[in-house]
Amino acid sequence: MKADIDILMITYNRPTYTKLALARLLETCDDHMRVWVWHNGTDEETLSVVESFSQHPRMYRFTHSLENMKLNAPTNWLWQNAEGSFLSKVDDDCLMPYGWAETLRAAHRDNPGFGVLGCWRFPEEDFVPQVAHKKIQEFNGGHRLMRNCWIEGSGYLMKRQCVDGAGFLRDSEGFTSYSIRLARQAWIHGWYYPFLYQEHFDDPRSKHSLLRNDSDVRHWAPLSAINNGVKSLDEWQAQLRRSAALLQRAPYDPKFYSGWRKQLKHVRGRIKQPFGCKRQW
Repeated sequence: MKADIDILMITYNRPTYTKLALARLLETCDDHMRVWVWHNGTDEETLSVVESFSQHPRMYRFTHSLENMKLNAPTNWLWQNAEGSFLSKVDDDCLMPYGWAETLRAAHRDNPGFGVLGCWRFPEEDFVPQVAHKKIQEFNGGHRLMRNCWIEGSGYLMKRQCVDGAGFLRDSEGFTSYSIRLARQAWIHGWYYPFLYQEHFDDPRSKHSLLRNDSDVRHWAPLSAINNGVKSLDEWQAQLRRSAALLQRAPYDPKFYSGWRKQLKHVRGRIKQPFGCKRQW
């Protein structure tokens, strides 16, 4: 049976997270979905976890890179080789909700203009309805989105047509920038609402998180924490809350992220840095 959803998971060196995330992802797959795994590095325990799922009927393809290739090479590998109508990526530190693909696939089919639809990764306590309601809109089929110009690079479902029109990820281009590029081509993005919650293990509020104290943060710090100079659990939790707030108030008009508006935003960021203001995304 031909698959219409091809999903990438990139694994590296966190076997506990990988076992939970990959097992759940495979559980959520129907007969029309295929999982592609790209393993980075030489961590034998994580590699063993991945190999333990090799006989699962939804595991489709595996490749191993001794070098840590991070985002672009694995993503473009999937995009270049997958044949499904929809493309996805699920991180090895996220627990996908049951039914996520069926819901997002139905929304896509009812709305040809949808580009990237996402599952939300922040707990209910971070949701501020009086802020977010300005961005929540209803579309064909009764589907609602909290619109945004970009979606984080896990738990999304994107039409293959987006890649056909915009091409692959460019050198040093993250999924955020790629999503904004698509939005400038009039694709509509957003988080499906009511939210489909993907539990993020690197949020200390997750029961599966390895981040329980300051020492854990220094040892297991995710890339976003490293890029922001986070050193403590409190700092990391504060950054997560700021990120959730930012996504609920960020403009979804792509013009805001180009031209003079983009330059002004960059200047404001440069001004804030000497005063200890953290990046939010």
